[in-house]
Amino acid sequence: MLSENIQSIRKSKGLSQEELAIKLNVVRQTVSKWERGLSVPDSEMLITISDILETPVSALLGETYTETPGDDLKVISEKLEIINLQLARSKATKRKMLHWLFIILCMLIVITAAVLISRNSLYLSWDFNDPETAVVGTFLHAFEWFFFRLAPIALIGTVVGIVLTREKRK
Repeated sequence: MLSENIQSIRKSKGLSQEELAIKLNVVRQTVSKWERGLSVPDSEMLITISDILETPVSALLGETYTETPGDDLKVISEKLEIINLQLARSKATKRKMLHWLFIILCMLIVITAAVLISRNSLYLSWDFNDPETAVVGTFLHAFEWFFFRLAPIALIGTVVGIVLTREKRK
């Protein structure tokens, strides 16, 4: 909500991300991250954004009512804390999904290698005089050849991915 509000109000004021960034003394990528919801401005920066866009902070946060100025900073801090918690949960969920994707990919590599080793290249005893058999046999041989050259690299990559995306214990 905050990200959408910053973007729509900025556009309605006719400002580009670069122009807003210059007025805020930040880089354009920071404004872009705010507008994409990848990060949120701190409470002081939110007040500065509010001043530059000539919009109440409550409007940036999506509220239709106004707060008293004394409570404004507290309310902003609470809203930003909620937004930060939501971003942290989203990040944790993505990390967990990526972790399981690496585990599944690792298992697929190991299972495929086990099947190929146990089958022991049955296509080598085929009669390659038949064109269809020759095509299938050549395809299987090429797959096996590429797999056993790329599998060790992919397996190392997936193991590294599993280690890097594991849940850190505190």
